[in-house]
Amino acid sequence: EVQLVESGGGLVQPGGSLRLSCVASGFTFSSDAMTWVRQAPGKGLEWVSRIDRGGITSYADSVKGRFTCSRDNSKNTLYLQMNSLKPEDTAVYYCTISGPGSSWYRPSGQGTQVTVSS
Repeated sequence: EVQLVESGGGLVQPGGSLRLSCVASGFTFSSDAMTWVRQAPGKGLEWVSRIDRGGITSYADSVKGRFTCSRDNSKNTLYLQMNSLKPEDTAVYYCTISGPGSSWYRPSGQGTQVTVSS
């Protein structure tokens, strides 16, 4: 059974930083591209970042230059380093397995809440 467990969220002031983690199990993590998505209050899921098996990353324009996605295949763990956080980054963040092309599978985990507020 595929399991993805996100952690690292919290309350942070604008301009602050957080590092999210996602521990994967139940599949061969190193063989799959991975995706971060988020869901702000009252909105749908929004793609944030993707990392392929070799570590090549891509980002939504709204987070480019502020967020960094990485992975540690030896730990089956995906990371999202978030710097210069803005109130509009407030959302529940999920990791999920990437699909073909730029697609991704609907998240199955609980997600981790990030709240950016003064």
